[in-house]
Amino acid sequence: MRPRNIALALVLANVAAVSGCYTLQPVTRQTLPLGMTVSLNINDAARAALAERMGPNISEIQGRLIQEDTSGFKLAVSEVRTFRDGTQVWSGEHILVKKEFVNQASERKFSRSRTAIVGVAVVGVLAILASQGILGSLSGDDGKPPVDTIATSKIPLFIKR
Repeated sequence: MRPRNIALALVLANVAAVSGCYTLQPVTRQTLPLGMTVSLNINDAARAALAERMGPNISEIQGRLIQEDTSGFKLAVSEVRTFRDGTQVWSGEHILVKKEFVNQASERKFSRSRTAIVGVAVVGVLAILASQGILGSLSGDDGKPPVDTIATSKIPLFIKR
């Protein structure tokens, strides 16, 4: 394996490890730390109250917790999941969700085991590709003509008038 391929494998494995895999765990404590990514599974009353601002058929709201008090959760929304349309990506708009609208709150936690599995899988796939020569040299054209072509020279033709 060439040094450049080794570097590529290490970079991809590092990206897999850094980006990691996360799981949503139900909240077990009374208050959540501000800045934490949370997911709120909402009830029918919330769907009715938030339909105008967030759209119909919302099942879950995910975002960074900005404020939590007795009235509810204020989130910078990153994602909204719906029953029918799947996932909608948001860009941090602030939404207040009352506590009585929430069926279950979950927090996003880093999963070491899932991240390790993804990292090993990425390195394994890269090793297989490198051993089969599929990755190539990654350095571009080495200057040699392909073996199945004949080298030709073109001579410019000048016409005198």
